Amino acid sequence: MRLSWQDLGKPRADKAGGKAVEVAGFPLTLFSTGTADHFLMMAEPGCCQGCVPNNPLAVVEIFADQPLKLGRGALRLHGTWRVSSDSDGWRYQLHGASVTPGMTRRALMAASPLFCLPVPAMAQIADGTAVDVHSHAGNIIQMSFGRGQALAVATPMSQGGVSAICLAVVSDSPIITTSGGRLRPGRDPRPGELYTFSQASFPALHRLAREQNLAIVRTAAELRAARSSRPSVIVSSEGADFLEGRIERLDEAYQRWALRHLQLTHYRPNELGDIQTEPSVNGGLTAFGAEVIRRCNQMGIVVDVAHGTYELVKKAASVTTKPLVLSHTSLTEKPAAWTRRILPDHARAIAATGGVIGIWPIPAYFPNIVSYATDGFARMVDVAGIDHVGLGTDQLGLPGGSTMPSYADLPQLATALRTRFNAEETAKLLGGNYRRVFEACIG
Repeated sequence: MRLSWQDLGKPRADKAGGKAVEVAGFPLTLFSTGTADHFLMMAEPGCCQGCVPNNPLAVVEIFADQPLKLGRGALRLHGTWRVSSDSDGWRYQLHGASVTPGMTRRALMAASPLFCLPVPAMAQIADGTAVDVHSHAGNIIQMSFGRGQALAVATPMSQGGVSAICLAVVSDSPIITTSGGRLRPGRDPRPGELYTFSQASFPALHRLAREQNLAIVRTAAELRAARSSRPSVIVSSEGADFLEGRIERLDEAYQRWALRHLQLTHYRPNELGDIQTEPSVNGGLTAFGAEVIRRCNQMGIVVDVAHGTYELVKKAASVTTKPLVLSHTSLTEKPAAWTRRILPDHARAIAATGGVIGIWPIPAYFPNIVSYATDGFARMVDVAGIDHVGLGTDQLGLPGGSTMPSYADLPQLATALRTRFNAEETAKLLGGNYRRVFEACIG
């Protein structure tokens, strides 16, 4: 059985106890040595004990019957998997470990360098103020359908220094299906169907917040005060489909459900405009879409143009009086058909409003946290500027898994960012920029 780092903390890893497994990663020992029979293994290379993540789900403790030759690169080991109940130790252990000859392609891709920062510097970066611009943490997508089980949100946020997340319901879920290898609308919604669905989705989000003692952010002052010691959520909707062309429902969502972040479109060309993954039918933003933006500006709701076409974004930028957010994407110079990535001009259109672009950790684009920082964040900063890039994990919303599957891993991302950016710039990327935009939009 082969385990990946994305499996840790999930049922697949927890149920593997006592089984023969294989895992690839980078060894780290207390002292510099070429061989060892007891050491730690991580997903990223490290150079000292200060590189070890402060997250028991991101490390495997290795026990070998005889010393293993470590070298400087990644190892692929096999042995017996054990899940420890020791609260002071590492949760996962590999016993009777031995080296498997050869390397997996994923392990080779993961072998980019990670420079070490002192522990105090890491603590300063993960200062409890980070904000995720787009998330489905807690299994909210399945909860919205009334099935599945809520997953821990507050605990990993506190561990990683995340103060708030924009937690999104998905307004077009009932009609979305997989076709031709991508998510698409399978049919037209029935009259009233998507609004009715939202009346189950928003309560599910609020219930999760209550159960995990997550504060609901309604004002700019509440976001300014938010810290990871008591994490918060900003109620979001991915897609404004629940409006069904009726502007008064926006007021209702604001007042009844504390909606403060609205993404105009998702996987269905809707009453507001066109999307990147379907043929354009509206010429970008519709008249109703422009009306919704103006009303959001007046009420104090962040407008998110993720999934919208470049034409939609350009028209939205001409309508809005507040900064726009594009919550989860990454940069490309050569777009594939129906891509959700964006070109430089698309990014600059968001930046020109004073807005923020969230970078998502898709393994196909960024196979490890180092590349997520240096290829994802840094490339977008080069195009849009340091004040216009943020964290958009789309947690539990990425069908192919995530390069950063847990908020507890955020200090690793912060450390990787510090190889390119100073402390103030890193703080902007991990939440400061979105806080500024939220305050400008909410008033």
